[in-house]
Amino acid sequence: MTVSGNISGIKKEIITLLEELSEKTYPRDMLVAPELAQELASLTQAVNKEIAVYLDRHGQVRQIMVGDHKTVPLVKEHLRRDPGNLAGIRCLHTHPNGDSTLSGLDLTSMNEYKLDAMAAIGVWDGNISGIRVAFPQLDQTVPEKYSIYGPFSLEQIVQFPFLDILRRLEKEISKPTGYAQEQRGERALLIGFKQPRKASLNPEGSITELEELAVTAGAEVVGKILLGQEKPDPHQFLGKGKVQELAGYRQQESLDLIIFDDELSPRQQNNLEEGIGCRVLDRTALILQIFADRARTKEGILQVELAQLNYLLPRLTGYGTSMSRLGGGIGTRGPGESKLEADRRKIRKRITDLQEEIEEVKKQRTVLRQRRVQNNLPVVALVGYTNAGKSTLMNTLTQANVLAENKLFATLDTTTRKLKLKQGEVLLSDTVGFIHKLPHTLIAAFRATLEEINYADLLLHVVDAGSPYYQTQISAVQEVLEELEIVPKPTILLFNKWDAVTDPIEVLSYVKQHSPALTISAHTGQNIPELLEAIRENLPDPPRKVVLLIPYPEASLLNVLYDHGEVLSAEYLSEGILCTAHIRASWADKMHKYFYSGAD
Repeated sequence: MTVSGNISGIKKEIITLLEELSEKTYPRDMLVAPELAQELASLTQAVNKEIAVYLDRHGQVRQIMVGDHKTVPLVKEHLRRDPGNLAGIRCLHTHPNGDSTLSGLDLTSMNEYKLDAMAAIGVWDGNISGIRVAFPQLDQTVPEKYSIYGPFSLEQIVQFPFLDILRRLEKEISKPTGYAQEQRGERALLIGFKQPRKASLNPEGSITELEELAVTAGAEVVGKILLGQEKPDPHQFLGKGKVQELAGYRQQESLDLIIFDDELSPRQQNNLEEGIGCRVLDRTALILQIFADRARTKEGILQVELAQLNYLLPRLTGYGTSMSRLGGGIGTRGPGESKLEADRRKIRKRITDLQEEIEEVKKQRTVLRQRRVQNNLPVVALVGYTNAGKSTLMNTLTQANVLAENKLFATLDTTTRKLKLKQGEVLLSDTVGFIHKLPHTLIAAFRATLEEINYADLLLHVVDAGSPYYQTQISAVQEVLEELEIVPKPTILLFNKWDAVTDPIEVLSYVKQHSPALTISAHTGQNIPELLEAIRENLPDPPRKVVLLIPYPEASLLNVLYDHGEVLSAEYLSEGILCTAHIRASWADKMHKYFYSGAD
C-alpha cells in the first residue's frame, strides 16, 4: 500500500514502516489494537506529523495518510457508501502535541463522510497520553451531532465496547423515525474580491447581489468573503495557502458549495474543486442555473440548454464520460444528466441541433413581426435590470397576469399584450431582465428573443429607484443593449418603486438630468396616467387630429378608427359619417381620400 499525504522529507525507512502497517490484520472488535497504537505513537514522534490510519470492519488497513503537525488530509475513497448508512470505515489519527481532544474539524469530517468512528491518539515524547473516540449521530431529530468517549489509557481502550456501540448505532439508524426530514438548501460560501471591477457594482454590492442569486437558486448562504487578491492565479485562481484554508473551513462548516463572484476557467474550477474538496461554481454557472429553473416555454428551455451546454463543454476535461460531479444540486440541473454524460461529439451535435431549432424560432418571430407591421401597431418594449419591476408594471398596464416576484429573474419568457391608449393601441412587450456580468453564452443563446427589442418603436427602461446602485444598473443595461447591437431608439427612463424610496433628493437630481424620465410606482399606480401620456408623446409616429367623412357603404372604417385611434366625435349626416379622431400619421395617410374639406 502506498502512503499518501505530506510525505516530503520523511526518510525511506519510516515510509517502509508505515507501509508495513497495512500488511497486518487487527482484531475487528477493538477500536484500536494496542500494538497498532504504539507503532503509530513511535512513528509520530519520528516525523512530528499527524498520521491517520483507516480501518475497515474486518480489521484491514485501507489507507494511511500523513499530515503536518496540526492536521492530516482526509481520504475520500470508500467513504459514504449510502447517505443513510455508515461508511464501514473508522479513522485513527495521532496528535503530536499530546492532546487527544477531538477538534471541530475532526468531528465535522466524521459526520460529513459518515465514518464509523473518529479516534484521536495523543502522543507525547513517543508515549500515548490518552485516546478519545467519537461516534456520529445520524438521527436528524436529535440535536447532538456526535457522542464522545474518553480519554482512555492504552489499557482501558482494550476493554472499550466498540462493536456494541457500533451495532446499537446502526440499529437506531435503521429505525423509521416518524419525523418529516426538512429539506435544506445546499450550504454555500460566497467569495468576492475587494478590487473594483470596470463597469460593475462595487465589491460589496456585487457580493450582495451574488447572495440574492444564490438564494434564488435555492442555496443556504453560510458566509461571504471579500478577498484582496490583485491578480488571479492562472492554475487555481487563489493561492495555495488560501485554498488550504478554505478546505479546512469547508469541513468545519460542512459546506456543500463555494461560489465565486468572478468567472473561472475550466482549469481553475477543476483545481479548486480538487483542493477544497467540494463543488465550486462561478457567477456565470449560477445565473445559468436560475435560467434553467425559470424557463417555461419551449423557446426559453431551448435557449437555456444551449447556453448551459456551451458553458459546460470546455469543462468536461478531467471528468471523463461518467461526469461524476453531476449528482444533483445547484449548477448541475438543466439539460439533464443523460445529455451531459454523452461524449464531446454528441454534445456538439446537440448544440448544433439546438441552434437549428432556435433559428426556426427566429423565423416564426419574423412572421409574427410582419403581421404586426401589417396591423400597423407600434411596439413598446420594457427593458431593465432584473427585479426592477418590469413584470409588475406589465400587469398594471395590461392585466397580463405575468408572474411578478421579489426575486432575481422571476420571469424569463417574453410576453406581449395590447395596451390601450387614449389615441390608439400599442403592443407592450416584457423582456428578460439584465444583470451586470451577464454571461456571454446566455446573451448569445437569447439573441433571437432579445432582438425583439431592436424592432420596438419605443423603449421603457425600468429602474429600481430604491436601489443604492441604480446608476450602475442603468449602465449595465445599456452595455447589454450595445452588445446586442440594438439601434438607438427613443427611450423613457422610468424610476420605479418610488413609494419605497427613503431619500429621493439625490435620485430626483438624476431624473432631472435625463429626459424623458418619470418617477412611478407600478405597485401603487403612482404617475401611471402620466406614463401613458409620455408613451403617446414619444412614439415615433405620434397621433394627429383628423376630420373624416366616411361614406355609409364603407362604415366599417369607423371600427378601424376605434381600434387604432381615439374617436372624439361622430355625426351621422345624409352624405356619410362625419367624425373627428386622433390617429397615427401612417393611418391618416391611408385615409387621405376621406378627409373632410377644411380638415387638418
